Amino acid sequence: MSPTRFPEFNTEQRYDMLIGDSWTQSTTGETFRCFDPYDDVEWGHVPLADIADVTRAVAAARAAFATWSQTPAYERAAILSRWGRAITDNVEALARTQVHENGKTIAEMRGASGALAATAEYFAQLALGPVGHVIEPAFPNHEAWTLRQPIGVVAAITPWNNPLGLLGWKLFPALAAGNTMVIKPSEVTPVSTLLLARLGLEAGLPAGVVNVVTGFGATGQALVDDPGIDKVAFTGSTATGAAIAQRVAPRFLRTTFELGGKGAQIVFADANLDLAVDSLVKGIVAGAGQACNAGSRLLVQAPIYDEVVALLRQRVADIRIGDPLDTASDIGPLASRPQYEKVTHYLDLAKDDGCELLVGGRRGPEIDGVGTGRFVEPTLYATPDSASRIRREEIFGPVGAVIRFEDAEDAVRIANESQYGLVAGLWTNDLSRAHRLSRRLESGVVWINTWRAFSNNVPFGGVKSSGLGREIGPDALLEYTETKSIWLGLH
Repeated sequence: MSPTRFPEFNTEQRYDMLIGDSWTQSTTGETFRCFDPYDDVEWGHVPLADIADVTRAVAAARAAFATWSQTPAYERAAILSRWGRAITDNVEALARTQVHENGKTIAEMRGASGALAATAEYFAQLALGPVGHVIEPAFPNHEAWTLRQPIGVVAAITPWNNPLGLLGWKLFPALAAGNTMVIKPSEVTPVSTLLLARLGLEAGLPAGVVNVVTGFGATGQALVDDPGIDKVAFTGSTATGAAIAQRVAPRFLRTTFELGGKGAQIVFADANLDLAVDSLVKGIVAGAGQACNAGSRLLVQAPIYDEVVALLRQRVADIRIGDPLDTASDIGPLASRPQYEKVTHYLDLAKDDGCELLVGGRRGPEIDGVGTGRFVEPTLYATPDSASRIRREEIFGPVGAVIRFEDAEDAVRIANESQYGLVAGLWTNDLSRAHRLSRRLESGVVWINTWRAFSNNVPFGGVKSSGLGREIGPDALLEYTETKSIWLGLH
């Protein structure tokens, strides 16, 4: 049970939100509980914020913006650097908290926590870079230049699948640019965000620059609707992103949306199959498939289709399902009961759609002490019908659609038939073909002979129903600033 697996957590611990300079309960005193996905045990009491709490948090961020936006960039950078070092010193605590919340493997959460520290340091350095350009106007006796200035108060609404990593992609560029923030983490994973905020204060972050309100969808809606918000940064489902866009459109708020995905991994007959098949499996297994960058459509060229399917069956059979705290486990449980029910429902839909089960397809396996719990076997279906829901819809679980294609034209057509356009992959030794096709794939990111490669200085984001704007990279700083043009007449 959780107390044994996580002795550092008191299951009856009462957590506080961060509003301004205060760690506080909600005005109503109401709370909600978290669940450990592995053994389904409740733990903690987290404040359920209402509109009054959100109003206080936004007001605190607005008051802090007046000072933080005028704080010299080198001072903001120094605080972000100290925060990054504090994250490094607390990688294990941050990782274990996230495992306790969402059930991802400890190895993955350690890596994500380490990457979070690097993100803080990257944007600390970027804060010291150029903030505008000098321009030669089109007529004489004038000079012109631009400034990049912070937008104001940012509402960050973050998901449960990588709660701190995806928060960091918003938090650190926003603060580096001089904005302040109110964070509404997922109700599945609130405590890790509270821990990160505490480390920020210990690193010298001024009160009110970062605020955290916890709760469910109503809390997030209240935050988006607050008139003191100047920008919304959201990661989550496409449906929720569309709803937020409708709410903020009348106010013309700036937005960054990182939404759904249905990534296509395209394997040509000349590919290195050992590397390709490993990545095909990782594309559906990493994080139990609960990732917008999952490679959940596996496009395989006809001459090697049977060989690749045989290799996939072998590799999937070797996947170890178990306790996410066990470093021998490749995959843990799904993060929540609703997510488990959604994913297992797709297993039933696959039968209705006439898909051919290639491997997996079962709930479970049975694990001592917890039964079948929220576990689902890594599963692959052959989906020749383009209307198959397994092939078209984002499942957000360890389920992939295997699709046969004939040639490059066929591969591009199939890859681009999706409403999503976040990530895509090409596996081929013909780099000329890879260059040509990477331009034609309707995707914000294309990986060639690799998968899930990330670097803080390379932008990430999607097209079509996968979102708006870019996170990380130098482009991210632009998402949190406005351009001001200044003219000077020389008389």
